[in-house]
Amino acid sequence: MAGDTSPLAVAVIDDDRGTREGLAALIGGTPGFRCVGTYGSVEDALKRLPDVTPDVVLLDINLPGLSGSEGVGLLRDRCPRAQIVMLTVFAEEERIFESLCNGACGYLLKKTPPARLLDAIAEAHAGGSPMSPDIARKVVVALQRPAPIDKPEQALTPHELRIIGLLANGDSYQDVGDRLGITVNTVRNYIRRIYEKLHVHTKSQAVSKALRGRLIP
Repeated sequence: MAGDTSPLAVAVIDDDRGTREGLAALIGGTPGFRCVGTYGSVEDALKRLPDVTPDVVLLDINLPGLSGSEGVGLLRDRCPRAQIVMLTVFAEEERIFESLCNGACGYLLKKTPPARLLDAIAEAHAGGSPMSPDIARKVVVALQRPAPIDKPEQALTPHELRIIGLLANGDSYQDVGDRLGITVNTVRNYIRRIYEKLHVHTKSQAVSKALRGRLIP
């Protein structure tokens, strides 16, 4: 926050009222921070977030309707300058990769101490990727797994490898289409073929397998 004296604007999305109120009180009661909105679902946030411009969004992973991991991309489209930090009770590897691949910049367990949570919000706004140690360890272990016996890199074309690399960087299908000069429907067709070649069913699985297989940096 160097050079900027305005408090960090933080929005909270969590379906538990007690959690929302507790986080709002913590953020609003700490100098240098202000809570600009609390929401019980991604859908509710998408309707109301245009009225505010958060610097950081704290997003629960398990929500009614759209899950937090599914909602990351939509929230980024609505608030492109906001950094999104996931909150979770359990460090589920699949959800971790899905959220990070969809554009989240950090991932914290809900048991994170208040002081560390505030530090993480500031860290995310400054361009960092705050993670609870348990989650960071899962990411490291996943990336250290040996590549699968089959050779998916022999099946993926250079164009498909570039697409999966863009997805790993958090680009949306529209972003990929814009970068490559193709339509979103064409991007989806490429993604479908990538899924078939890698024997996966979701974007997070594809990116995770590509990372573990050293197909992308």
